[in-house]
Amino acid sequence: MVAARRASYLRLIMQVKSDRTAWLKGGTAQCKVAPKKLAHPHRLVLLGAPGVGKGTQAELLSEGLGACHLSTGDIFRAAKTLDACDRTPNMTSALGYMRRGDLVPDEIVLGLVAERSGCLRCRGGFLLDGFPRTVAQAEALEEALGKQKVALEAVLSYDLPLEQIVARLSGRRTCSVCKSVFHVTTRPPKMSGICDHCGAALYQREDDRPESIRVRMAAYEKSTSPLSEFYRSKGLLVSVSAEGTPEEIFERSLKALDGRAG
Repeated sequence: MVAARRASYLRLIMQVKSDRTAWLKGGTAQCKVAPKKLAHPHRLVLLGAPGVGKGTQAELLSEGLGACHLSTGDIFRAAKTLDACDRTPNMTSALGYMRRGDLVPDEIVLGLVAERSGCLRCRGGFLLDGFPRTVAQAEALEEALGKQKVALEAVLSYDLPLEQIVARLSGRRTCSVCKSVFHVTTRPPKMSGICDHCGAALYQREDDRPESIRVRMAAYEKSTSPLSEFYRSKGLLVSVSAEGTPEEIFERSLKALDGRAG
């Protein structure tokens, strides 16, 4: 069943090219490429701590399922490149908080998503990444989807033991000039401590030191636990082991979705 679905998805990829213009710009922006209308579009939320490979899975799932990858982080990055006159008030407010080093409040994040309500009813489905982060945001998302007469299919939670997360993140090395990222075991540079691309020195970011990672993971667990319980109570939470290669994790994700469909 999974193999047949994969073949179908790959055919779909050949027909449809993802265009996230409406999501990145908001307002009246429109995607130039309309998604293929699916009989059962996938509408998913992705959860996972830093280091579990959630971003890679989002890319694989987006390509494999034909669903648009909707990342709030991408909205923030896109906002920085837009002229002030092209930003919505919520985008401008969000940038102000970010420049001060503050967390963007729930109401601003919710406003950003509300501006993109058309993306939530996209005929090709969606993968929400980076949102919701709190129960309040999850409840607001539920209400917004209800207004669009659509519902979440599942919430995929990518899980990995803490020690493996520490090993993954603490092995990262970043170029001091071009910011390319390497890993001491899984993606080592050709010459130890030297960037393959520009020849500059590599260093370990403060956030990638084991002690910093453990603090971040504790904060993540504390903030995400209520959200996981919220979706578990709705029967939507699906745990997926993030051990192994990206391809293996992707296969588990498809099997988990197949299991719910069955």
